[in-house]
Amino acid sequence: MILSKQKIILSVITIFLISACDNKSPTVANKNNTGDLNKYIQQVKSELVFVKGGEFLMGDYGEKYGPERLPYDSNKDSKPLHKVELSGFSINKFKTSNKLYQFYLAHNGLDNNKIKLGARNQRYWDTINSTPDTPAHVDWNDADKYCNWLAEITKMPFSLPTEAQWEFVARNRGEYVIAPTNDGTIQIRNGKGINITTADDREEQAAKIGIDLRTLSPMPGNAREPNPLGIYDMAGNGFEWMKDWYDPDYYKSSPVKDPQGPETPVFKDYKGNFTKVLRSQDFSGPGRGLTVVRNYETQNNYGRIPVDKTVRCVVNSNKPIK
Repeated sequence: MILSKQKIILSVITIFLISACDNKSPTVANKNNTGDLNKYIQQVKSELVFVKGGEFLMGDYGEKYGPERLPYDSNKDSKPLHKVELSGFSINKFKTSNKLYQFYLAHNGLDNNKIKLGARNQRYWDTINSTPDTPAHVDWNDADKYCNWLAEITKMPFSLPTEAQWEFVARNRGEYVIAPTNDGTIQIRNGKGINITTADDREEQAAKIGIDLRTLSPMPGNAREPNPLGIYDMAGNGFEWMKDWYDPDYYKSSPVKDPQGPETPVFKDYKGNFTKVLRSQDFSGPGRGLTVVRNYETQNNYGRIPVDKTVRCVVNSNKPIK
């Protein structure tokens, strides 16, 4: 994969963010705030969008169905194009916000990756977690725990999405859409994003709310219009963790009905670590955040603070949530 200048900058920053924390499971610390928890559950349920199941051809469809008949993705892991049939499910219209995630942490007596950092990096981490309407940043382990906690408190089958579910939603129930935006394109005018957010937008947002992150500033989840299904922020503003183990050859043998990814870990990165699938993108931009592109990362994000990883949960039920 070719790294953008922004991603290189972000990687340099995160080299210094070495985690020394453990991954303890949530334990409810205060059961007396029943009213607040009920309000929380109602908000989570109100932000779910039901997606009717159906069939689609998953993967890089460019050569066969794209207008130029050329591949959209240079990587082979998004091929071959293959049939998938999904059951209905509901998905959160937003990436999980800091506001929601901080409630979860407080309710369960958990720390948000409290680690020993230099003053500058600690301030950076604290800042991206302090804006309530921007996405929470988590590694896969914490993302999975969060969705499982939602399942526990709601008594509904919450989980991380499969990458088949994510792509189905990003492509408006499997249409031939290459950008998960309001109209399937990425529009930028004079440096400002029309249907995505750009570096200029992020710098303007940072100045507006008085933080010093400049072009690395996260954006509110509703900063731009949703896609036609009503799902926001799928083209950037943080990679999204998938349930699936990553396998570059999985599309060659993927089952048709509700694929879940490999049953056991398959693919190791160059450091010898097994990896999970990521979708979406750290930052939006031309040629980034495309609907068919696959990424991967280790479950604990190489022990670094996950400054560009987010979580969005689904409910695996054929019926809309009331």
